[in-house]
Amino acid sequence: MDTLRSIESFVKAVESGSIAAGARQLGITPAAASQNIQRLEKSLDARLLHRSTRSLALTDAGLLYFNAVKSIVRNLELAKSSVTEYQGEPQGRLRVACSAAFGRHVIAALIPAFTRRYPRVSFELITTDESIDHIKEDIDISIRFRQQLELNMIARRIASIPLHFCASPDYLARAGRPDSPEALGQFDCLMFRMPSVGRVLNWPLVKDGLRFEPEITPVITSNDIDVLARLAAGGAGITRLSDFIAQPYLQSGQLESLFPTDSEAQGVAQSEPLEFYVTYHDRQAMTHKVRAFVDYLVDAMPAAWKHKPL
Repeated sequence: MDTLRSIESFVKAVESGSIAAGARQLGITPAAASQNIQRLEKSLDARLLHRSTRSLALTDAGLLYFNAVKSIVRNLELAKSSVTEYQGEPQGRLRVACSAAFGRHVIAALIPAFTRRYPRVSFELITTDESIDHIKEDIDISIRFRQQLELNMIARRIASIPLHFCASPDYLARAGRPDSPEALGQFDCLMFRMPSVGRVLNWPLVKDGLRFEPEITPVITSNDIDVLARLAAGGAGITRLSDFIAQPYLQSGQLESLFPTDSEAQGVAQSEPLEFYVTYHDRQAMTHKVRAFVDYLVDAMPAAWKHKPL
């Protein structure tokens, strides 16, 4: 029995959710992958998977075995990627986790051009604001904003994105317009609650080189920034949106930006930009395909997002 091929078939089936999907990643037929798994189960004298026409689930023995062997498959993929560095062509699966809104609005639009450039790379994008375990979840890299960064991870900043305090014309007509960011606490504010830690993300300001946070009690919180944008457009209050979310609302007139940006005014309080980073577990994770994608991301970021933070 080709033990390694059988282990690969098993691990890929579990990770992708079906034997057919796992087989596609390996470039074999579903029948061949199923036979590989059956041979593996026979050699172990244990059932690893509960199979049905619609679902795939690990048995207790399967879970133990999966946790023990998934690193073998990952190390094989890393070794293969290392060899391709000398051959000059990135290939293999690239599994990227990304902050949900940035993944939805920015990264998803960039992936097609990347996969056309590197057709031998199969891409998987996971959009989430939950905490990420790179090893346990077999993530090559994650893209997170600064407040999501975790200790013991290597991080490279790829973007510093302007933030806009926004409200609808209807809300401003009813409630008035704050004359400065320091006055935000006197208005109805809609704020983002970070799913990974459960706390509300504050709105830090910088004025004359000093950082401070206005005291704000939000009237609405949500763990989805797109929901907050819709609420603000509906007249619920003031929210803070990154440039890539705010621009369509500003251009359509559904929202108005309340204060000038740092390029338009001096000597007034300004919002800290939202910094995004590529993070990975260790230097070994920087394979040829990962390096190619990170370099591509850096080049693809708009020039206005490459400015240094305040």
